[in-house]
Amino acid sequence: MNQTSWISRVAGLAAIGTFLTSFTAGASQIVHDAEYYILEAQNGERWAAEDKALDEKLAELREKHGTPPNIIHVMWDDTAFGDIGISAIQQVRGLHTPNLNQMAADGILFTRMYTEVGCTPSRAASATGRHPIRNGMYNIGMLLESHGIRDEEVTIAEVLSEAGYATAFHGKWHLGDIEQSYPHNQGFDEAFFTGYNQILSLNNRIAEGANASIGLFEDMLPEDPYRLDDTFVTKGWVQIAEGVKGGETRQWGDNSYETYLKIDPEAQRRTFEFIERNAKAGKPFYVANWPMMASFMPNPPQKCAVARSLLQNGLQCNIDPFIGKLRAKLEELGIAENTLIVAMADNGPMTHNPPPGTGFAETIFRGGKGDFLEGGVRVPASAWWPGVIEPGQIVADIIHEVDLFTTFARLGGATQHIPTDRIIDGVDQTALLLKGDTHSRRDYVFVYAGPQLGATVKGNYKRHWVSPDPVGEASGIPAAFYFLPADPREKSPMLVNLIHLKRPFNRMRLRHELWKEKYPDSKDAYGIPWTGLANPSPEIEALAKPQMDLSKVPFDPLEYIEHLDELPFDPDMDPALGQ
Repeated sequence: MNQTSWISRVAGLAAIGTFLTSFTAGASQIVHDAEYYILEAQNGERWAAEDKALDEKLAELREKHGTPPNIIHVMWDDTAFGDIGISAIQQVRGLHTPNLNQMAADGILFTRMYTEVGCTPSRAASATGRHPIRNGMYNIGMLLESHGIRDEEVTIAEVLSEAGYATAFHGKWHLGDIEQSYPHNQGFDEAFFTGYNQILSLNNRIAEGANASIGLFEDMLPEDPYRLDDTFVTKGWVQIAEGVKGGETRQWGDNSYETYLKIDPEAQRRTFEFIERNAKAGKPFYVANWPMMASFMPNPPQKCAVARSLLQNGLQCNIDPFIGKLRAKLEELGIAENTLIVAMADNGPMTHNPPPGTGFAETIFRGGKGDFLEGGVRVPASAWWPGVIEPGQIVADIIHEVDLFTTFARLGGATQHIPTDRIIDGVDQTALLLKGDTHSRRDYVFVYAGPQLGATVKGNYKRHWVSPDPVGEASGIPAAFYFLPADPREKSPMLVNLIHLKRPFNRMRLRHELWKEKYPDSKDAYGIPWTGLANPSPEIEALAKPQMDLSKVPFDPLEYIEHLDELPFDPDMDPALGQ
């Protein structure tokens, strides 16, 4: 480290140290990322005045309805910005979602809703209000991943439960296959959940017969005379499970394709039943319905969308009708005016290595699932709360999915139950929902790809840290800056035009990383998958038992589980993938 860099870092440490000393005195406060306090220092008085009026409004609503608002979060997979809510783009893309579009028209259509780069990290962010780098949940879980969210994490279900809410999860959890990570062990009163993603639709004999999955069902294949290891290929898993808080966990159905096709209809049935039961009991509720949306195996043969693809069929034939029925049910029960729905995608389209016939594509922004480019993390999203959210709004403020955690807690009167011993990245966006455009309390985003910081957004500017200009980066003058309104596809990195932003972005990153020294990142949890089932199959029971004579092996065959987080991620993370 040269002298100038050393002096700068020492100065930065001294400044942040002074702040830490003064901040610690308010230990009961929610701890946000460092950049939030830069904004609060400049806008805090205005926000405090807004909060007073917002508290009065929320109190009026609670007195009117008798309970704090019900909250419904619907989040599906892999959809590019514009595929929902913008009819002109839908015409080009060959789909039509009248219910989703009408919901956006009747409330807020967000133009800058940011997420994480993939399924598991995005779901962890929504559930905990924390970027997944903070709890190790940046690894996208696959079959028998043997990992999951730690029980020390605090989910929005736990926070709202403390305030008297009934809570339920139905659908694609994808936050682990170990017992402590099951949603009913993470605060939900009831859960119907998958531990994995839509590749489950290919983990069956039909897919094996079509070579859509290769080698998973060895009994369907010719005998391999050269095979020596009978433990290599996976032999047992759980496709879908159900459980209740403090009660037993059971596998629901089997691992067949027929069971996979029943997941979303059953999840929707349970969501409606949960809503109706709690509405009649006069109890506020929070329900997350995160659908599987579609299958990688074509079903049914009859297509409903012009595009004839997995994504478009899933949105038009599954998600959209569900949203229509959901709004109708709330109206029927007389609770629509006391219910907030947020509907959104979990990340951008799967443009890298998708199965054929899926229909994933970039729209306005470049990049997709896995990218720190705007196309990977800027998604379609809308919010509807009749009588509270003004209809017809197109909001240009920055909001991040982690903000839902803190906002839902504020709306539910549960802010005091948010933990204060860790960084909560989510900021309260109640003002944005109730007052509309220009009322966000965020103008920044840190975009991680795996464990690496890929980019930082500040207002309309963006800095790639995994630089398209490695030579310039090495010398300290990279062409790695973007002005997003003029270059939404991030194709024209600038140097001279925007080099004045080098120090401001460096300052942001250093604050972010120095704050981590006070509140270090933790890891996800690892263990034997699918323990604690009341009805385990023999294959599931065998997962905890090494399938060999231990006296003949000089190590513990299950020891590797404790070291899974040591496997490397791609150090290059080339942002030009998919060009």
